[in-house]
This record gives sequence, structure tokens and C-alpha cells, in this order.
Amino acid sequence: MDKHIKLDGKFLADAEQLIKEGDYVQASEKLWGATAQILKSIALRRGKRLRSHSALSRFITDLSKELNDNSLLTLYNAANGLHQNFYEDWLTPKAVIQGSTDIKRLIKKLSVLL
Repeated sequence: MDKHIKLDGKFLADAEQLIKEGDYVQASEKLWGATAQILKSIALRRGKRLRSHSALSRFITDLSKELNDNSLLTLYNAANGLHQNFYEDWLTPKAVIQGSTDIKRLIKKLSVLL
């Protein structure tokens, strides 16, 4: 298991705990982190390193084409919104909880590529 997959699992578990504690800002960033880590893991298995937000965005776009699944982009955009929430604290608790569900769906869809 590579370090990115370990971090993906850790960040998801941390996010769940933070949501239970009502810390939606920190949970938002952990959910973004989980998303970034699974994408980095898939990329590494393909001999690529993703080192920027734009690289992550291009890679998820390529994966959505490869899998013929545009929902990957929608779910990735949810992750981006959660990342922004870490800095702005503008999402409601319900929106962060929904974002958590979306990120779990995204990770499940991407897991087939591992």
C-alpha cells in the first residue's frame, strides 16, 4: 500500500470524526485531502506525479474521459468546494456532510483504478 492510499484512508477517518465533533471547516480540508491523495496514488501507478491543483484537475478530467463518467468531474468539483470552505468557512454543516458523501462516492468510483 502506498503512502497516498494510507493518507486517503486517514483523511477520510479524520473527516468523519471532525464532522461528529462539529468541526466542519477542518473536515472540509480532510475531505479535499482524501480526494487529492487517491488521485496522486492512481497517477503514480501510471508513472505520473501530480504536484499542483491544475495537474489534479487535468488528471481527473482525463480519468472521466477514460471511464466515460462525467460524474467524476461533478464529484471532484464538490471536493474543490470543500477545499475552498477550509479558507472561507461559507458552507453549511449540511453541505459539508453532503460533501462527505460525495467524496466517498468519488473515492469508490476511483478505487477501481487501483
